[in-house]
Amino acid sequence: MIGLPKKDQLYELIRANPFISQQELADQLRLSRSAVAGHIASLIRDRRLLGRAYVLPGARPIACIGAANIDRKLRPEAPLVMGTSNPARQHESFGGVARNIAENLARLGAPVSLTTAIGDDASGRALLTDAEAAGIDIGGAVKVAGACSGTYTAVLDAEGEMVVALADMALYDVLTPALMASRRRAAAALTVADLNLPADTVAALLAEARGDAATLVLVAVSQPKMARLPQDLHGLRLLILNEGELAARAGAPVDSDGALAAACAALQAQGARDVIVTRGSGGVCFTSGGSVRQLAAAAAQIVDVTGAGDAFAAAVCWSLFQGDDDLELACRRGLKLSAMTLACDRTVCPTLDADSLLDAGAADNAADSPQPFNALYQE
Repeated sequence: MIGLPKKDQLYELIRANPFISQQELADQLRLSRSAVAGHIASLIRDRRLLGRAYVLPGARPIACIGAANIDRKLRPEAPLVMGTSNPARQHESFGGVARNIAENLARLGAPVSLTTAIGDDASGRALLTDAEAAGIDIGGAVKVAGACSGTYTAVLDAEGEMVVALADMALYDVLTPALMASRRRAAAALTVADLNLPADTVAALLAEARGDAATLVLVAVSQPKMARLPQDLHGLRLLILNEGELAARAGAPVDSDGALAAACAALQAQGARDVIVTRGSGGVCFTSGGSVRQLAAAAAQIVDVTGAGDAFAAAVCWSLFQGDDDLELACRRGLKLSAMTLACDRTVCPTLDADSLLDAGAADNAADSPQPFNALYQE
């Protein structure tokens, strides 16, 4: 193998021993483990490795479960006039909380699978083609005959502020506990699910996590869908949600640090091990033992807010997947990736790679003052 590029040397080592670990690859090739992960992600994108074929005891996949849909944004060319047709420009991209998280994780070099539902239409086919090209295992996707794929459509005003958004997510109700049980795959190192799933399915995931002592992360998507979160949260490693979603769960405003801490404590009493609350320009709060700690938002150049919240969640999950149980470090990495995503016009930052978050230390996320934007936009 002398003279071969490192990626090709790595490929030959995997061919010789499909059960070789990433650490063994790093040691033999004298590379960092993150560089090995980056090469593996590249080989998956090149289709020289299948995402589900390189599942090892030390590198089991992250299973993402939930929405994969088409995002559309319509922006008028002049101030909106209600009750008539307005000339506008449309931007369309692939979206969905679970899908966005999965793509971020794949770009970070993690083995990742996506269980979702798509319609039997061109949008659904395009969603799966794009996900597979990104290195995501799409074997768990469910195609629903006669249905349209999910959509999220936002109507903006001439300044780019949202006027109204319409989300057609009913398709994901087909992801029932029975269907999920019938599509079991290799055991995941970590499962991350969004609350577009039916309430019964969320409860089944929690029961599975309790029974298998598996790592489960739930990501909220909107205030109305907080009703899908069961009262019994035992088995839940982490819940990620924003202030509005926390208030919806608590049934009361969380308009002070004390109220926020009390609402987080209530979630822990219900069984959640930890909680992360995104606060837009106020940064994030996270539970640490019996207290709640805060981090300021990272300074960022804002190009487009779409996908920043999903990027935050992905970085937190990636940090847990790496074996780092430190939530402060996970949140710092999340804030860094959120800022990277805000600074580009894509839902998932195209320059993201396995080394992007390794230096996310305290200095990267210090902010002299709160930034005047919602850095953690979700659905």
